[in-house]
Amino acid sequence: MLEPYGWSSALQNDFAPHAAAGLVPGRVTVQQRGLYRLITPSGDLAAGLSGRLAFEAEAGGYPVAGDWVAAAARPAEGTATIQAVLPRRTLFRRRAAGPGEPAAQAVAANVDLALLLASFNADFNLRRLERYLAIAWESGAEPVVVLTKADAGTDPARVVAAAESVAAGAPVLAVSSLTGQGLAAVRALIRPGRTAVLLGSSGVGKSTLLNALAGGPVMATQAIREQDARGRHTTTHRELVLLPGGGLVLDTPGMRELGLWDAESGVSATFADIEALAQQCRFGDCAHGREPGCAVRAALEEGRLEEARWRSYDKLRRELAHLDRRDDPVARAEERRRWARISKAHRGGPAKRRWDED
Repeated sequence: MLEPYGWSSALQNDFAPHAAAGLVPGRVTVQQRGLYRLITPSGDLAAGLSGRLAFEAEAGGYPVAGDWVAAAARPAEGTATIQAVLPRRTLFRRRAAGPGEPAAQAVAANVDLALLLASFNADFNLRRLERYLAIAWESGAEPVVVLTKADAGTDPARVVAAAESVAAGAPVLAVSSLTGQGLAAVRALIRPGRTAVLLGSSGVGKSTLLNALAGGPVMATQAIREQDARGRHTTTHRELVLLPGGGLVLDTPGMRELGLWDAESGVSATFADIEALAQQCRFGDCAHGREPGCAVRAALEEGRLEEARWRSYDKLRRELAHLDRRDDPVARAEERRRWARISKAHRGGPAKRRWDED
């Protein structure tokens, strides 16, 4: 029952202590507002959290779609209670949307492949794609850029080339669920036992692609608005679907806001070209502004680095730094001192910048 969902000997070892307590393993196939469905050796069960797990779980520690869990099963009732979450191989996290202090929000767990969907229509956005790539690289999953609605693109070669320019080596596939273009290439990536997650903004075609891969309707779909090529949320929950030929696909609600959370290495992987340039700067703490010997600034002036891509990198770096300062009082104090030095430098005070002395 569990092998098609990715059960392995490593998971069996992780589960051993829970087996001794009389619990059963299960994988979360549906997650919606604190309610879950699990695939278990006893079949598909509706599940909730134990009081202890709900109380003790840290932010981002609650089960999400794709998680493997230990549960007390009641097959006769068709229900179960989740007692523990097994160690995760990979994890997608984002900063929770909305006001208040930032908090990590888990999106999907134990994913092998991240299918990052962007459409050929007017809503195609390279900067959003870079953000998705950073989070995908950080998760530990293998990212693949999937450009949907290839049948509607007026200049598909240009869009593919643009996506490849920021993909940092990740494959870029052009797909049409209507004509079938590219579907075989996507299916070939989702081998039996592997889990893929569909990530992208509303209206990009996630549910339509899933239905095409599954060979029939498994998720509801909805037309996008013609005036701006954007869609509304069709999927309202996260669901793991077993494909007829093996392999699993996890559909997620559209996320127009995708705040970074602890994605330092993901940003570095996505912008490896810029970080390589930064290593060539004369000063190790170069701010890439007025400093002499700045390799980044030289690349911008010579047209080897696009200004928009530099701004995107700078924005994501500032976003990560902001989160660090909010969580670390030492970092906040250092940031205040840094701005004090910059202010004195601009006034020509004693803390004049090193690069002004050249």
